[in-house]
Amino acid sequence: MTLAQALAAYLVAAGLLTLTPGLDTALILRTAAVEGPRRAALAAVGITSGCLVWGAAVALGLGALLAASSLAFSVLTWAGAAYLVWLGLGLILKPRDGFDIAAGALSAESDFAWLRRGLLTNLLNPKVGVFYISFLPQFLPAGVAPAPFIFLLAVIHAALGLGWSACLIGATRPIAGALRRASVVRWLDRLTGGVFLAFGVRLALAPR
Repeated sequence: MTLAQALAAYLVAAGLLTLTPGLDTALILRTAAVEGPRRAALAAVGITSGCLVWGAAVALGLGALLAASSLAFSVLTWAGAAYLVWLGLGLILKPRDGFDIAAGALSAESDFAWLRRGLLTNLLNPKVGVFYISFLPQFLPAGVAPAPFIFLLAVIHAALGLGWSACLIGATRPIAGALRRASVVRWLDRLTGGVFLAFGVRLALAPR
């Protein structure tokens, strides 16, 4: 896989994953609906910062592991493939019937408390790190330094997330309404599950 092919494939996969609703989407929609666009934007910046911290940690860790032991990296790759297949099958076989975006009362906290809340949403969620470890290495082309390239992928994911967050904030009501429809959530879950499953199988079958 060439550098251009790796980046193109990653953009497609990461773009789809960004659109799939999760904790980050819920936080931004709830904040935009109740607290207003400014606080929602700060929450989005916090979420993105958390992704970048996880991305830097994973990039440095995987880079060091690859340099130290090809066997350990292979074991990690197999574990990542199994994790992606498990996630994919779960989403395909048991998609969600709804997405909870219920909003609470207006908060008296300062604006920048929402930046902190967004940051902690990701930093305290080890699933983000596990997912990066599982997903990002399969887009690493041969002959490319792993640490900076994997961090670049995390930066791309963060940029896509910021763009989608802006769309969520700008169109909170119609997007929230769509995500309340069971058919939309099931379709997104199954589509994302198919992506996870395909990349997990690809990662398991890739030559080492």
